Amino acid sequence: MSTYTLYGVPHSLYTGRARSYLIKNGVLFQEVSCGHESFKADIVPKAKLATIPVLLTPQQEVIRDGAAIIEYFESRNGRRFNPKTPKHRLISTLFDVVGAEGLLRPAMHYRWNFPDENVEFLNYHFLNAQPQGPHRQAKTDHMMNKMRFAARMFGMSDTNHALVEGLYIEFLRALDEHLSTVPYLLGGRPCIGDFGLLAPLFAHLGRDPKPLAIMQREAIHVYRWVERMNSAQQDAPEFFETAETYFDNDWVPDTLVKVLRIISEDFVPETAAAAAAINQWLGENNPVPGTGAARYLGKNDSSASFVLRGENITAGAQPYRFYLLQRLQDFYTELSVENKCASDKLFLSCGLESLFTLKLERRLAQRDNLEVWL
Repeated sequence: MSTYTLYGVPHSLYTGRARSYLIKNGVLFQEVSCGHESFKADIVPKAKLATIPVLLTPQQEVIRDGAAIIEYFESRNGRRFNPKTPKHRLISTLFDVVGAEGLLRPAMHYRWNFPDENVEFLNYHFLNAQPQGPHRQAKTDHMMNKMRFAARMFGMSDTNHALVEGLYIEFLRALDEHLSTVPYLLGGRPCIGDFGLLAPLFAHLGRDPKPLAIMQREAIHVYRWVERMNSAQQDAPEFFETAETYFDNDWVPDTLVKVLRIISEDFVPETAAAAAAINQWLGENNPVPGTGAARYLGKNDSSASFVLRGENITAGAQPYRFYLLQRLQDFYTELSVENKCASDKLFLSCGLESLFTLKLERRLAQRDNLEVWL
């Protein structure tokens, strides 16, 4: 039987998303550390960037990025984890973006701003992502410091800890209330949004000692969902009568609407600010079609400032958010008038309606493992 290879590490936010998908999709795979010599020698030249996760197929094809890995399988399995009904499909796609982009502040805050609880745990993982050799601890310290700095790039500051924590706890409790009624976001089976949301809620917020303790204390149903998303089985013995299907008739329960409303408070203003900043950059630089669109702050000369609950936040304006958001917008555009009206009503009630129109002036695509401007 053919075996895939997933390059990543246990503590990687984005690796968790791809790993969970492979598990739930029944893909036979082995996981290899990105510190392994084969990653730099054989994988990075084809992946183009030394980021994780990366998938090596039995045919020796290299696929970089969690969204691309999932799309590789979804395009071949009848889109097994994409809901077919309009509101469910939009919600699933949205949660995928939120997981990849919308929860980076609490994920980075709870990892790096609680050294007393986390530092030994993190040092173990970062150290063991480095191959044996001289200066191993020094290289580990350098990488950890680099990631600590990334927390600021994603909008953390010395003064907004209480704001970030308060909003996260509200989100966590609302999600816990919803997941007390069903095993997954949209019912009895996972959707693409579950995999996206797992990215921050596993590797950082459901695994590092400080946020793990919070999740186990404040949101046991979310913690069980995290466990469930990493199990090849349904792993839902608490739900005696829940069929392994999505909600009937495109139904969206009030508990999920509550989660979406909390998400909108942070995600929408940051998305609007990022769109304005990137569009300004595009106007000033007019990149040639096919030019790489950098994923991380510091390589696109743009940042976004917005107000959240009366506090100013400045974060990197990252085109990748819009690469993912295009999928939601493209699907919405294809809907019938009737389905658009139903979707408009739902998203308006959650404060999310602007996500259908918040676009960059240039589209993005992924070509040869790189996001590029069209």
